[in-house]
Amino acid sequence: MNLNQFLGCFVRQRATSPFPKGGRGGISWCRAYLISLACAAGVAHATPNVPPPPQSKPLLVTGATLHTISGESIPNGRMLVDKGRIVAIGSAAAVPDLPGATVLSLPGKHVYPGFIAANTTLGLVEVQAVRATVDTAETGALNPNARALVAVNADSELIPVTRANGVLVALAAPRPSASTLVAGTSALIQLDGWNWEEMGVMPEVGLHVSLPSMRTATSASVFAQAATISGSAREEMERLINQRLRTLEDAFESARAYDQTRRADPATPVDARWEAMRAVFRQAAPRPVFVYADELPQIRYALAFAERFNLRLVIVGGQDAWRIAPLLAERKVPVIIGGVHKLPLRRGEDFDAPFRLAARLKDAGVPFAIARGGSTFDAAMERSLPFEAATAMAHGLARDEALKAITLYPAQILGAAEMLGSLERGKHATFFVSDGDPLDIRTNVERIFIQGREIPLEDKQTRLTKKYEEKYRQLGAGKR
Repeated sequence: MNLNQFLGCFVRQRATSPFPKGGRGGISWCRAYLISLACAAGVAHATPNVPPPPQSKPLLVTGATLHTISGESIPNGRMLVDKGRIVAIGSAAAVPDLPGATVLSLPGKHVYPGFIAANTTLGLVEVQAVRATVDTAETGALNPNARALVAVNADSELIPVTRANGVLVALAAPRPSASTLVAGTSALIQLDGWNWEEMGVMPEVGLHVSLPSMRTATSASVFAQAATISGSAREEMERLINQRLRTLEDAFESARAYDQTRRADPATPVDARWEAMRAVFRQAAPRPVFVYADELPQIRYALAFAERFNLRLVIVGGQDAWRIAPLLAERKVPVIIGGVHKLPLRRGEDFDAPFRLAARLKDAGVPFAIARGGSTFDAAMERSLPFEAATAMAHGLARDEALKAITLYPAQILGAAEMLGSLERGKHATFFVSDGDPLDIRTNVERIFIQGREIPLEDKQTRLTKKYEEKYRQLGAGKR
């Protein structure tokens, strides 16, 4: 439904309402608006891609070079897939033929595990400029009980476009707004399924926390108006930053006290917000806390904050992480790099500082992964993830490390390494076939498989390509 149709539905509903248009008992504009939204939803178009059924027959991949990521590549390798898992992988001698299996012969091709986008809003946003399609955050500063998985739109047109370049798994994460401190929990999803339940690989991965910017000198002008009342802009900004940090600390203090009380007395009344945070305080396998922090003061604060509350910390963004890399390595704090294709954080930095960040972290022994910015704008371009890794490779990161940075390393950081990130026996058969190096923009992804099911490569862009190819074919035929 386009805008004119939407407004027509809205006006018709209001005009035909049996209630007067004003006064008591009249239908409100709000109610009419909601009914109109229902009208719009009834005719909204979903992606026409139909998810295939679960794998029902073994698949034997032969002839291709298998890039295992976790070990050596296997030229002319063989991989047996059954019931969505890799059953065997190796040379021709190690993996014999299986009677009844479908044989997929791929001479000269390359097979890689699906790339993992570790910082996205995929499924939570469709059109950035249309507020009704953006569901990345709840209102309010503290929403630890918000779950990203249940908001994932399986019919998003961005999903087929993303997986067409080998990105087959993504972390759908709540995106903190300017007023948000605790945004909720993220979910690891595979990019195919009828609904969010089928797409969920790990329903709850980690708690996402946002820190206010601490660059007071460069941001003081934002608070200039408030400064006319309470002093200089810098002092006002520092006051507001400290206020937000106190709110965050108080929330974790309350959640920790609630957890201790609940463990001592299970009959304690349940508070949905603090109940959702209990997993981060577990002694065994605590749920990670993803803290968005680019600036050095933010990263230092996050380290102190994690030590104070004994949290399993993951830094997201991390543009200044190289400045404190030895401490991050010592504490084994992973960094999910929030985009390589970006400008330096400061005017005086080298122009290629973001390009060299991955290599610097690797050299310092800091666990890391490469992702994109994770904003609502970035969701439409998650397919460019391998090219972010390629840029890091061109600026000092070894090729094997660049591939691991978007496969095995994010799987390890997100706690999914037993299922994803490499081609190994027992892992999900989530992989793609290409005609060359996927870090090279000239390479084509030719086939994709998610848990052993081959997924069509058709998406909105390919459909539009075919449409306009036909248009100009007809125009050309008319001229003749």
